[in-house]
Amino acid sequence: MIKLHEAYEIVISTKIKLGTENIELQNSLGRVLAEDVFSDLNMPPFDKSAMDGFACRYQDLYNELEQIEVIPAGKMPEKTIGKNQCSKIMTGAPIPKGADTVFIVEDSKEISPNKIIYTKPKPEIDICSTESGNAGKSNICLIGEDIQQGAKVLDKGILIKPQHVAVLASVGCVKPLVSKRPRIAVIATGSELVEPEIKPTLSQIRNSNGSQMMAQLNNLNVDANYYGIAIDDEKATQDIFEKAMSENDIIMLSGGVSEGDFDFVPKILRNAGFEIKFDRVAVQPGKPTTFATAENKICFGMPGNPVSSFVQFELLLKPLLYKLMKHDVKLLNVILPMASDFTRKRAGRFSWIPVTISEKGEVEVIDYHGSAHINGLVFADGLIGIPIGIKSLKKGELINVRQI
Repeated sequence: MIKLHEAYEIVISTKIKLGTENIELQNSLGRVLAEDVFSDLNMPPFDKSAMDGFACRYQDLYNELEQIEVIPAGKMPEKTIGKNQCSKIMTGAPIPKGADTVFIVEDSKEISPNKIIYTKPKPEIDICSTESGNAGKSNICLIGEDIQQGAKVLDKGILIKPQHVAVLASVGCVKPLVSKRPRIAVIATGSELVEPEIKPTLSQIRNSNGSQMMAQLNNLNVDANYYGIAIDDEKATQDIFEKAMSENDIIMLSGGVSEGDFDFVPKILRNAGFEIKFDRVAVQPGKPTTFATAENKICFGMPGNPVSSFVQFELLLKPLLYKLMKHDVKLLNVILPMASDFTRKRAGRFSWIPVTISEKGEVEVIDYHGSAHINGLVFADGLIGIPIGIKSLKKGELINVRQI
């Protein structure tokens, strides 16, 4: 049996080749960018108005102004601003030649047809004067002030979120290069299992692990494929495993990895050419976790209890999947005080306990009955890790909460 940090290092250092592909922009959400992206133009691409108002020369701001044009967004100005002239301008419209400032509609008054004045009083000290160096910047977004042509706008390795999609669109990157997604097979094992739509008999239970693992994988936007339930028969289990192995990069099994009479997975792995890197981890829940590799293939043997498989996915498989797609995942952790004392019975394994975060920002341990108690995760905001040798936590003690 190895320690959790040792298992993590073995898992995270494992490599398989996935490659890259260009995809349509509208399908890029949740994918990992495989190249740096550069802007093909200045943003803004021209000096533009930041407000609805009137464009004029700053030196004429307190004079009576003649309106010579209306400039809507999306239309180039046709006239040049001269002395004591202005153009009515909309937000986002290009600034006309000759103008160096825009005053907003709310600060204007039409005193006669096409005659406009600026209504705010002239300050005693003109902080926007030419001498101050600020002339030409009033309510004007200058060309290239956000991004200059050729500048890098996104780094390779980012996990594409909606804001990144907007940036890709703004620079015309309509077919971004992304890492290919790993293909992952999900297999549940055990003759006692039935699928969720079936009402179990007294000797059966519904297969929650299959649905849970598929949901966790889909949440990462990888290529997840469900292969059903393998009954407690060595040949039946091997047949499903071989089919999954031929069609996927990673195989996830739940159950069948302990030492019972019907736990065939270790033997099947060896027969298929896998090397078992570890099959026990000093962690609670999730001790009977198996990790094995073959040529460009990976297998995770997850414990059969649903909380165990959920936690091991979060601790080991999620970081690996992101690493394989060249994304350095930043886990969501917060440090908060314990709301009350907590004691556990044994301290021989690294324990992960589901918790909630109170309105006071304190950590409250959930009533949790063990690795089969999947309902214990329903209201959980996160998990706290208690290292080997630590039996208790005191009220007010700061603890790292890993959000889920």
